[in-house]
Amino acid sequence: MTAHTTNVPGIELNNGVTIPQFGFGVFQIPPEETAEAVRTALDAGYRHFDTAQMYRNEEGVGEGIRSSGVPREEVFVTTKLANDAHGHDNAINALEGSLRRLGLDYVDLYLIHWPLPHQDKYVKTWEGFEELARAGKARSIGVSNFQLEHLEELARTTGTVPAVNQVELHPALQQTELRAYHRAHGIATEAWSPLAQAEVLSDPVLTGLAEKYGKSAAQVVLRWHLQLGNIVFPKSATPARIRENIDVFDFELDDADADAIGKLDADHRIGPDPDTFRG
Repeated sequence: MTAHTTNVPGIELNNGVTIPQFGFGVFQIPPEETAEAVRTALDAGYRHFDTAQMYRNEEGVGEGIRSSGVPREEVFVTTKLANDAHGHDNAINALEGSLRRLGLDYVDLYLIHWPLPHQDKYVKTWEGFEELARAGKARSIGVSNFQLEHLEELARTTGTVPAVNQVELHPALQQTELRAYHRAHGIATEAWSPLAQAEVLSDPVLTGLAEKYGKSAAQVVLRWHLQLGNIVFPKSATPARIRENIDVFDFELDDADADAIGKLDADHRIGPDPDTFRG
């Protein structure tokens, strides 16, 4: 397979590492289909892959990268800590397991998947992450689904600022206050479920903009994320959709249209509430 690249912009994280702003998510892709999906995505120009220990498809991500012919140093790989592995030592051991499954010497980004405040272990977990960064096992470390109070607790008690916070973020849940905190503290915003699992795509504002720009409603939403500065990684196992999703660099929403999408915010979650989710 001859892979090609697109002009996906990079975002410099607070430790100097550059992450491609547009990536490929493998949540809910069956393990036996993951390697082929990754190869298809690499051929379409993706260079950023987002997996997790709980997705149980890290092996497929690694296999897809190895068999693609794309050099490892050109690919940005994220994985996330399983919820039953919080704690300093557990977090370190869990990444060693991920590296074995991925067949890699390091990941580019390692995230605490959920804060699980009822366990009250995420600070100790983060201290394990700091050790992994110092050891070069993770080029960058960050968090996922952290609320303002969780981020502030890390700031009070540890020596490093997360490189990213990956949170549910889409037109119906725009996380304005959290994104402002990220900007003020040098934390990049990653959006999971950027299309709200397609819930928002039939909104008349989005279908109207899709017609105006000659794009799909999904492409309009992904373009909106990019213009906000969010890092996105839509998921699909369908080759045509994989290619369509990344075809968002040949148009730009004007300010009025971006503002119209901004008015769709309804504080509506489709996933768990991080304050109460217990894993």
